[in-house]
Amino acid sequence: MSATVDCPLVSFELRDHTADVAVEATAADCSGLFGAVADGLAAAMCESIPADGERFSVTVRAESREALLFDYLDQLIYERDVRAVLPVDNRADVREDDDEWVVDASARGVPLQGLGAREVKAVTYSEMLVEETDEGWHGYVVFDV
Repeated sequence: MSATVDCPLVSFELRDHTADVAVEATAADCSGLFGAVADGLAAAMCESIPADGERFSVTVRAESREALLFDYLDQLIYERDVRAVLPVDNRADVREDDDEWVVDASARGVPLQGLGAREVKAVTYSEMLVEETDEGWHGYVVFDV
């Protein structure tokens, strides 16, 4: 499986990873990176995304940026399971608040019924990368499928 999505400020690419799937993403800032990785998660679950669905919000807190990305993606998988929706068109606002990191995010929840989405079981810490580069932000996340 290989798919690439590019837009002016963010991009992600699905990468084959043994029995799993990985998302490699870039963005101008850390907030954009979180949204791009979350969009990559959605693309790993479904090739064609319908235009319907209602937006919902999530807020996640963690002790580091990497832990925040892990917990944020894990929360999106949880929301998928509880709401029976595919979280797409992800928007994230990442900030450091005292001794913790916070993401205030929203996604459009596309109903899973009839969607034929592939199940992503979990996000992993395996090879996880969140880094600022000279060109912006770069991330890599492996998902268990």
